[in-house]
Amino acid sequence: MVRMKDVRVVAFDCDGVLFDTAQSNRAYYNEILNHFGRPNLTPEQFAYVHMHTLEESLAYLFGDKKDLAEVYAYRKTMNYDDFLKLMKLEPELIPLINKIRPQKKTAIATNRTDTIIELIREFGLNGYFDLVVTSTDVKFPKPNPDPLLKILEHFRIEADQAIYVGDSHLDELAATSAGIALVAYRNRSLSTAYHIDSLKELEAILGA
Repeated sequence: MVRMKDVRVVAFDCDGVLFDTAQSNRAYYNEILNHFGRPNLTPEQFAYVHMHTLEESLAYLFGDKKDLAEVYAYRKTMNYDDFLKLMKLEPELIPLINKIRPQKKTAIATNRTDTIIELIREFGLNGYFDLVVTSTDVKFPKPNPDPLLKILEHFRIEADQAIYVGDSHLDELAATSAGIALVAYRNRSLSTAYHIDSLKELEAILGA
């Protein structure tokens, strides 16, 4: 078990951890589907797109390469600000970061692409994270360990000096492969010694 007092970097997933993005993600993909005459996301489809990269999600929903070219062209015309307004920042995030920094560095490892930059700007989070790793920053995104390994390399730390706060099976797989301790957020089905239901609980875990 990781000695939490030795943790130097706290890394977070984005969707479902830093933000409640369920409503936004559902609206985003439904708009794309509806534009091409397809019905709204099924529960199974939503579960997939909520965790995977944009590229993986669109391929999963559409499949045909010809369709995908049209889908990507349409996506570029969409105003993402409309979907940012549907997101909710976890209210305990900023107090937590203010409490643990500067003693501990903070990072994000997400399967989002360029939208994470807009998200950080919209919610006034510039400067709160020392590193942001998206799916476009690595060759293989989650569930591969590459995003977390990039964090270890950037901060020049060992795996037992970091923790990753995630809420999905992809997060579990990535953390396990990277050798980093997972703190499961509101998901008791994940295999880890650390489970929390609020970000405030991290303060006690880290001894803040």
